[in-house]
Amino acid sequence: MLYALILAGGKGTRLYPLSRAKNPKQFLKVINNKSFLRGTVDRISPLVDKKNIYVITNEEYIDKVQEELPDIDKENIFSEPENKETATCIGFSAVKLLKKDPSATMIILPSDHYIGDRELFLSTINQAVEIAEKKRALVTIGVKPTRPETGYGYIEMGELINTCIASFKVERFLEKPNLEVAKDLILKGNYLWNSGMFVWRADVFLREMQKYLPKMYKSMLAIYQDLGTEKEVYTIKEHYSIISGISVDFGIMQKTRKAYVVKCEFLWDDIGTFTALGRYLKKYKGNNLSGNTFVESSENCTVFGGEKLIVAFGVKNLIIIDSKDVLLVMDKSKDQEVKYLVDILKNKNNLKRYL
Repeated sequence: MLYALILAGGKGTRLYPLSRAKNPKQFLKVINNKSFLRGTVDRISPLVDKKNIYVITNEEYIDKVQEELPDIDKENIFSEPENKETATCIGFSAVKLLKKDPSATMIILPSDHYIGDRELFLSTINQAVEIAEKKRALVTIGVKPTRPETGYGYIEMGELINTCIASFKVERFLEKPNLEVAKDLILKGNYLWNSGMFVWRADVFLREMQKYLPKMYKSMLAIYQDLGTEKEVYTIKEHYSIISGISVDFGIMQKTRKAYVVKCEFLWDDIGTFTALGRYLKKYKGNNLSGNTFVESSENCTVFGGEKLIVAFGVKNLIIIDSKDVLLVMDKSKDQEVKYLVDILKNKNNLKRYL
């Protein structure tokens, strides 16, 4: 049976100060007055019955997920005791779904994407499901690069296996390159962005985990055995405390020989930075604006107004964010470094309350 798993446990620090520890990015309503999490559920629901849509999040966000998704059963919200990266949360979800359904096929969707043309999105996912089930493959969705992006991983396309919606054997994965390498990859023309959306059977994924992450697999097997027993909560916490977290890209996708990619033709964006978010705000004289703002004689600025009026006059290449108790002003070139900024603030005891 087909299941959707929505990843909603991240802190979204690259959108600080809009995204906070108690209200991270997946719950923000910054595009179309709908949270990213709600939008992800609505997008996949024509293909997957609501009773088969699952969300995995951190323990501290369970109540917020329920508040945002009252139509999703509480039992469909998986919670992690701590964040141990995507290989861990997907593996944990795989064993839980496998306990329910030995033939479970998982559609894994991050909760922070912007996607246009829902029908084409659903057709693309359908083809990925077909490949995953027929070939017992690990399938990812790839996006044709439109710029030399250093914040995404890249996929080299290999043998063409389907022309209906172009699908390929994966030649290799390449993690976030520097700017010069990213420019070369675009010129070569046979690389796609790795969207972070995946489709595979739960049992196939766990067999690949057994090959490439044997220690993590051993922990997942122990959790699987104690699911539904009085030892379940203890076993989950015990093994999460010893797991070395790693992303699914580094831990499995870069190593497996079962990787395939379906090239998407729909509009896709990972709303992971203010530059990305700015692409969907109101355009005014070369600037991207939202909320209470007035911009004059300024260019290439992203301004996100709040309660106060933000006036930007005679400036360029700035990101200005008003989030009630925090006002962020930074050069656009620092957009990928907000996470580093948050780490600095964490070490300042007098500033922790602003995180």
